[in-house]
Amino acid sequence: MPHIHLNDIDMYYTSHGTPDGPPVVFAHALGVDHRIWERVIPLLPQSAHFICYDLRGHGQTSTAQPPYSMGTLVRDAESLMEALDLNQAMFVGLSIGGLIAQGLAVKRYDLIRSLVLSNTAAKIGNPPLWAARQETAKTKGMAHIIDETLLRWFGPKGAALDDALSLRTIMEGQNTQGYVGCCSAISGTDFYTPTSGLRLPTLGLAGSEDRSTPPDLVRETLDLIPGSKFELIRKSGHIPPWDAPENFAQHLSQFMKETGHV
Repeated sequence: MPHIHLNDIDMYYTSHGTPDGPPVVFAHALGVDHRIWERVIPLLPQSAHFICYDLRGHGQTSTAQPPYSMGTLVRDAESLMEALDLNQAMFVGLSIGGLIAQGLAVKRYDLIRSLVLSNTAAKIGNPPLWAARQETAKTKGMAHIIDETLLRWFGPKGAALDDALSLRTIMEGQNTQGYVGCCSAISGTDFYTPTSGLRLPTLGLAGSEDRSTPPDLVRETLDLIPGSKFELIRKSGHIPPWDAPENFAQHLSQFMKETGHV
């Protein structure tokens, strides 16, 4: 799969499904990469064109010097879509990917036909929280971040299960600078006002066991967008496409059909 030079990075992305089909773009969570979607993609209508990319400093995308702004991450997604000539796309964003989705929809309404906001919010955490995580990552490394992250994402029981343990492998390979840079972007983001101005089909998804972006926080964000739809994925944590791919794919496939995307 290819890399493409955008802005100041070489971005890695994968392409699946039908190349000339309606595009669906996926943006992943902090500290993982495009692989969180690999269990879901085969379960979706293959008449669509699925593009999964690695955020700057994550996966196989190159790392720029931190800190990053949310505007930079939004511009990365915008530049990728322009380079690949992707218009009227469904944009699926999880956690920080959901913040990127909101920012891109506000900035470039022409590129986005519909949104899926999974395990995310208009504002996530607060600056002191993100500053503490950045300091831990810089001084002690990603290994010290992973244990507490998995507990937040999956809960005490889920963190010991195979899905969390396999996700750990992906997390261990991430770049510390990329993690720190994206923490800065989340810390400085409050989309309550701009997101409340969105008027497009939107699906919100939350995991019942997610302590990072709890269901009530996700629902609160969806309530900002008139006509949006909210679904709870039971027994799932912060990364439903990984620990509940069948349920995630079912909701996403149904939304694709309801909105006429396929």
